[in-house]
Amino acid sequence: MKALIVAATALILAFPAHAQVPTAADRAQNRDAVSNAPANATLTGKVKTALANDVGLKTLKINVDSDKGAVTLKGRVDSADNKKRAGEVAKKVEGVKSVKNQLRVSPPKS
Repeated sequence: MKALIVAATALILAFPAHAQVPTAADRAQNRDAVSNAPANATLTGKVKTALANDVGLKTLKINVDSDKGAVTLKGRVDSADNKKRAGEVAKKVEGVKSVKNQLRVSPPKS
């Protein structure tokens, strides 16, 4: 009997009464995220390819993320010119609606 009480208490504590039940809006947002995932992955790949094909940028490690046509660039580059260039290259990719350039400029160490 004592084991049953302990088990019941554990279950009650594991599932608090204030647990939030997903709303219709939450479910719709999750559906949108799942349905946009392939398009986002495709666009991210296109931007990464464009950056890799640029002679001045191909050796730099630039992280690319996209969401519904909005592309975000993150990482470190060696000059302000390369930061600007990466943003320009990304903007030219078909499907890109906007670019948020969060690249940081860190000159190479001597």
